[in-house]
Amino acid sequence: MAGLIGERMQSAHSPRIPQVTAHLVEAGGKRIRPLLTLAAARMLGYSGAHHRRLAATVEFIHTATLLHDDVVDESRQRRGRPTANLLWDNKSSVLVGDYLFARAFQLMVETGNLRVLEILSNAAAVIAEGEVLQMSTAHNLATDEATYMQVIRGKTAALFAAACETGGVIAGAGEDEIAALRRYGDALGVSFQIADDLLDYGGSTAALGKNTGDDFRERKVTLPVLLAHASGGEGDRAFWQRVIEAGEQREGDLDRAMALMQATGALADTRARALAVAGEARAALQILPGGALRDLLAELSDFVVARIA
Repeated sequence: MAGLIGERMQSAHSPRIPQVTAHLVEAGGKRIRPLLTLAAARMLGYSGAHHRRLAATVEFIHTATLLHDDVVDESRQRRGRPTANLLWDNKSSVLVGDYLFARAFQLMVETGNLRVLEILSNAAAVIAEGEVLQMSTAHNLATDEATYMQVIRGKTAALFAAACETGGVIAGAGEDEIAALRRYGDALGVSFQIADDLLDYGGSTAALGKNTGDDFRERKVTLPVLLAHASGGEGDRAFWQRVIEAGEQREGDLDRAMALMQATGALADTRARALAVAGEARAALQILPGGALRDLLAELSDFVVARIA
């Protein structure tokens, strides 16, 4: 798969495309999403080569969304390195992200499987919807938990679910098995994102791949913020309104935010929810064929929340 990714991120006409793409791809990352496709297909007995194309497709879609997200969020660090928009410019990041989306669709078509194309194209649309919903609810403490869940299911869980589902489809699995893979991927993605949101208020920069407190500085209304705001007193709510809605952040505000989350139980509640959803992911695997690959997928459900366990 690595060779395929390296080959398809090249451009015959623009050296900037492989430069920008390689900067992010070579920074590493967990590669969970393409691994899901490969493992799901092999677990269900697939012996062809299309699962590698689909895994590369998933990684290209993910990389494209990262390039776009860093522009939208004005981020300065990704996976411990300066973001592409910082090293080059916003235009380059957006256009190279568009190129990767186009490459992803070329790879999908090469499988000759219309259902795979439907699943991944739908996922791309849902991801975009999730990002727009997050932007439209930004800095709004009136956002409810249902909307928060809709955002993370769109921007994160949709691609996890599609990665798993397409692995089952390309393997010719039964509908019950494909549905189980989708449930697993959705729960895995939700738990992954909740854990990431929690780590922003106490994780290490190395574990996050970004600076601790970035969500706070960007005034994102994540689950720890929602829970702390809902459980706090009048003075606490005034603090959240100042730092999140009004954007008036001062030195020491991040430390106070973390203290309020601790005092209200928001951190513990967020942790419990991430672990519970990870358990749902593991349970979804039970109808799938046993063996080393199913065990690997079960271990992944533990891995995505291991940083907060």
